[in-house]
Amino acid sequence: MSADRTLRVAAIQQACSDDKSASLETTERLVRQAAAEGAQLVILQELHATLYFCQKEDTAVFNLAEPIPGPTTDRLASLARELGIVLVGSVFERRMNGVYHNTAVVLESDGSIAGLYRKMHIPDDPGFYEKFYFTPGDATFNSGASGFTPIDTSVGRLGVLVCWDQWYPEAARLMALAGAELLIYPTAIGWDTTDDADEQARQLDAWITVQRGHAVANGLPVIAPNRVGIEPDPSGQTTGIRFWGNSFICGAQGEFLNRADEHQEAILAADIDRHRSESVRRIWPYLRDRRIDAYSDLLKRVRD
Repeated sequence: MSADRTLRVAAIQQACSDDKSASLETTERLVRQAAAEGAQLVILQELHATLYFCQKEDTAVFNLAEPIPGPTTDRLASLARELGIVLVGSVFERRMNGVYHNTAVVLESDGSIAGLYRKMHIPDDPGFYEKFYFTPGDATFNSGASGFTPIDTSVGRLGVLVCWDQWYPEAARLMALAGAELLIYPTAIGWDTTDDADEQARQLDAWITVQRGHAVANGLPVIAPNRVGIEPDPSGQTTGIRFWGNSFICGAQGEFLNRADEHQEAILAADIDRHRSESVRRIWPYLRDRRIDAYSDLLKRVRD
């Protein structure tokens, strides 16, 4: 952990374009502004360089994938180095022929790649056909490290997860047990435009509540950037997705430190007290009281 007590963080909420260069120009403009306002750690949303292409299955979309290092990571690395910040980006990764990942990339302040996190839980729902495109991250890397391993940086140990992972308490817990100091969830989530207002409210509330729950259960701050804007369904079978924004940063007891709206791009900044997790865990010692001797059935698909 850095010696500085306070860490200034920023989450970038943006609309995206079908022009990768234009999307990255927007990203760069917002990151520069966040850094100018003092951010030391900047988090970008999931798949920020393109439209959310998983609304339909199309093999031509694989042409958008890039290696790591590659053009997008090179551009983000140069930006991180110039601004002296740690930057968490998102790449549609081409790992090898036929193996593609939804990958979060952490760039150190010197422009080096501090680490990768490949999305572990892959959804397959109407409008979110991600299993067609993304291979899940490795449960265990060739190095022997777990797929749920925090990434060490100059601003702390980051528990980076991605979108659908945010619904799984196991993922957050494993990051916490490995010493993560922050939980980070780059996200692309929104409403079917035909959902009524009550259903939209329920979905948004569930999304926020479950992540605040991870903060509470693990005594860790959470940073969750999401995109905004309506992106049409390229298949024409639906009216598309209205991404609901509402990016937020909360503290170790789930308290909101900052939250965006559902309508516009935003630089969401907050000061995180690095000592607060220790203080919270002393009075709410959930990790102390875990009954690890009684949880073996969690490794079963179903307790028949």
